[in-house]
Amino acid sequence: MNLDRRFDDRLPLETLLCAYVLDRPQRGLAVDISERGLFINTLLQDPNPPRTPVGLEFKLPGMPESIWAAGETCRDTMDDYFYGMGVRFTAMASLHQRMLHAYCRRVRRQRSGLWA
Repeated sequence: MNLDRRFDDRLPLETLLCAYVLDRPQRGLAVDISERGLFINTLLQDPNPPRTPVGLEFKLPGMPESIWAAGETCRDTMDDYFYGMGVRFTAMASLHQRMLHAYCRRVRRQRSGLWA
């Protein structure tokens, strides 16, 4: 499955999260993020069908509270160790959207050298 039509740059991120896929909780590691979605590595499993609904709970470095978001799978990968899922955000509280936007803006500025 590859429905990857991203319009923004993903930023590197390593944070543990809880994903709720097909009503089952699973732990994962977010490896990149943008305002529109993120990529998660989990333990090997059977692939999810395209556009599988996913609930997410994660915390961004330097942010005061956890972010809750709804999303859907948009691509996946598999290797000998991990199953990777690209998740496109479909719904998020306004406060959490602002937190995510502020985090991405801060990281992009730091990476470009405009803001130390």
